[in-house]
Amino acid sequence: MDSNNPGSDPASADIDAWDELRSDETPRQDEAAPSPAAADTLSGLDTLTEQDFAHDGQAIEFYRQNGCKTVMHAFTLANIMHTSFRVQEASRFYRVAFDLHSKSHGEYPLAQSLLQARLLCLMKAGQELPAHEVDELRALCIPHANFIESVHKAWRQGDPTGAMRLTANAFEEFHTGEEIDSLYLGFALQAHFPFTKGSADHRVIPNKLFLYWDKNPPEEIRRNFDYHRQISGLDVKIFDKPEAEQWLYDVYGVEARSLFLGARHPAEAADILRVHVIQALGGWWLDADIQIRDQQAIDFILDRHEQNVLFLTHNNVVHNDFFGSVPQSPLLSECLLNIYRNCYIHPGLFIAYKTGPGVFNRALNRLIHRDVSGISPLAPTSIHDHHVFSRLIEEFDTPYKHQTPHWQAV
Repeated sequence: MDSNNPGSDPASADIDAWDELRSDETPRQDEAAPSPAAADTLSGLDTLTEQDFAHDGQAIEFYRQNGCKTVMHAFTLANIMHTSFRVQEASRFYRVAFDLHSKSHGEYPLAQSLLQARLLCLMKAGQELPAHEVDELRALCIPHANFIESVHKAWRQGDPTGAMRLTANAFEEFHTGEEIDSLYLGFALQAHFPFTKGSADHRVIPNKLFLYWDKNPPEEIRRNFDYHRQISGLDVKIFDKPEAEQWLYDVYGVEARSLFLGARHPAEAADILRVHVIQALGGWWLDADIQIRDQQAIDFILDRHEQNVLFLTHNNVVHNDFFGSVPQSPLLSECLLNIYRNCYIHPGLFIAYKTGPGVFNRALNRLIHRDVSGISPLAPTSIHDHHVFSRLIEEFDTPYKHQTPHWQAV
């Protein structure tokens, strides 16, 4: 969802959380009775009731203070309810915002963004797509309309392969990491895309493990470093900020160093470093505040035959806190492209989208799309779900997080 400041958009930050309420399987036409159809617009915007907001306290309070007289009023109300999974009500306010919009290409959020969010919410609410609204969307932006029809094809018609082909590269119309990226990857998984085809019969990812902490690691982080240094079979390298800065300059030059030093938050700096390091040297990246669980997890790492090893959250977002890759990986080349583009063009973007997991989702989707389109095959890549991630990786208590600004607040 574009806006003047995409990084502060609550729908952009939390929209993917909807997937947590969906089953692990793709919705089918006969799985649930649709909710009663919502009105296309809201009449009497100055006399709305609590029912219009699904009794959402935050939305009601915003309405009482601001009303619903502008695009941004309606957009904010829609975002609040979308984030709270009140998708039917959210769809109505996205429509109100769309109707209030001038349809100018200079007014943000763009009209097509509002309408596609409205239609996506309608499908999440179990309703069918209004054909005339899809036509409206197509007149504004063909890729947005293709995306919405792709979701319909996957969710309602049970055709994820067709959804992939219809989506094509429509994700390029969106910021990296927006919901289209996790949905497109979900289509590929549901279609049983052959990610690991062509895997080697031997290990190809170097047995190296990289971590980073900028300065003065607290006691729990130092203990974690000591734990990983003792692992047999992995060459462990831990960067601090001065060494990372110098390494980036030596290997990639002044621009990489500048991006690293210009990061808004240590998490953003770590995001920038991790992709550069693994792309140049190959190996595994691990965030300093998580831990490889046990010998079984180590054996998993040491027995990979793919060029990329990735893990997903419950809603198909690629983890960037733990992954492995060969040096000069096409996947990480795309990640770097995304990072540089976002840093130069969208410096205020939400960190998870700008430099974090979002750049991995977009990179993977590009390579899947090229494979499906017959342009170039995806290098052997294993994709593991959140259950596997939890079996391999342990999160531990990190008091420092309660003492410093969280990256999500930046």
